[in-house]
Amino acid sequence: MPSKSAAGNVTETEARRANRSWWDLDADDYQDEHGAFLGDSDFVWCPERLREADARLLGRVQGKKILELGAGAAAASRWLRLEGAHPVAIDLSAGMLRHAALTADKTGVRVPLVQSDAMALPFRDDAFDIVCTAFGAIPFVADSAAAMREVARVLRPGGSWVFSVTHPMRWAFWDDPGAEGLTVRNSYFDRSPYVERDDDGQVTYLEQHRTLGDRIREIVAAGFVLRDLIEPEWPEGHEGTWGQWSPLRGRLFPGTAIFVCDLPA
Repeated sequence: MPSKSAAGNVTETEARRANRSWWDLDADDYQDEHGAFLGDSDFVWCPERLREADARLLGRVQGKKILELGAGAAAASRWLRLEGAHPVAIDLSAGMLRHAALTADKTGVRVPLVQSDAMALPFRDDAFDIVCTAFGAIPFVADSAAAMREVARVLRPGGSWVFSVTHPMRWAFWDDPGAEGLTVRNSYFDRSPYVERDDDGQVTYLEQHRTLGDRIREIVAAGFVLRDLIEPEWPEGHEGTWGQWSPLRGRLFPGTAIFVCDLPA
């Protein structure tokens, strides 16, 4: 992150309100900037351009009931539908889901869209075979350990939970894709969130930080077994940038961590 304000504690209510407002306001700009990269019906795990069509981190998806958390415009869910899965796309932001509906009209590929908080999923226990998200929900909630438990609740025994987040080591560096972003500025061990506030002191944006060890402990405490940890390498020929992600940084250290977890049968 570029810098961290003296944030103090941010409640789950503040985080929810800020996240909904931010993504509602940013939805159009986000799609304008990143929509072509993400595709209309594709599953891209990260700015390193790792695609589920190639990585197959979810395994065989045909016939599976799949929940996509923080789905945004739901490109991944539409890809899953084309693969024969039965996905449901959930997001906190009405603005992002509006883009999901517009792209469904454009492509003719439709999936159920649900506006809801990842901390209180509106589904019965054991409802899904797979839960997944590419940079959705987990980095933004105040209590990600509770979010992991909620994922475990809606997964059937033997199901999988696969999620990507900014690689925790990136927390030590500013969000600069150039040479300035190669110098350590923050403590990796400082778990205080990055917070932006308006002139009235209201939280308008935040991201949470957990170390790799923190994430693994959250996963295990929720009852999962960690099967793999993917740190995608920057591919040859990929010269694009996405925020702090760039060829310069990507060839030196990881920008994304993908956790592949199973819920024991």
